[in-house]
Amino acid sequence: MQCIGIDIVEINRIRKAIDRWGLNFLKRVYTDSELALYLNNTSSLAARFSGKEAVIKTLNSKGIGLKDIEILPDIQGKPRVKLHGKARHQAEDMGLINLDISLSHCHDYAIACAIGETKN
Repeated sequence: MQCIGIDIVEINRIRKAIDRWGLNFLKRVYTDSELALYLNNTSSLAARFSGKEAVIKTLNSKGIGLKDIEILPDIQGKPRVKLHGKARHQAEDMGLINLDISLSHCHDYAIACAIGETKN
């Protein structure tokens, strides 16, 4: 069985959140590894924000923290999802065996689509 989540965000919304709340916002949403790679790239941060929201929809759970979802590139640069905490437990409870994600952005928007595959 497959489960799908999609999300879109205005890049300027993320930029405004960073301008207003700075590191407090960044540390609440992104892991240290994500910030190490993308701190100075608002478009990539927005794409990951959208990706985290898409994963939450895929997992069908609203109580998951954004930092419980980490999106980093593999060796070829393809984004990969690593789940922590409540997100990992929800995935295990669902019987999730695979979770793929696609991220994209243009001048104004970032979009993500997450597709999960369960044993059931």
